[in-house]
Amino acid sequence: MLAEHYETLEAIGLNLFFLAIFVLIGLAIQDVLKRGNVPKFGRYIVWLVLFLGCAGFISKEVIRLIWESSGIG
Repeated sequence: MLAEHYETLEAIGLNLFFLAIFVLIGLAIQDVLKRGNVPKFGRYIVWLVLFLGCAGFISKEVIRLIWESSGIG
């Protein structure tokens, strides 16, 4: 394998790792909210914050890909 293939595999593996971490965090938060009898408004706020964290990570990767394809980064 060439070095560029290793870099591609590392990037894909890292992204899959972060996806798994976000899923596990979501499952843990769901369990805590269910056991804690949190009101609906509080649940919505917690899920909004978790979604914004995921959206920030995804947008960072999209911006990085756009910059790399245009030769900026």
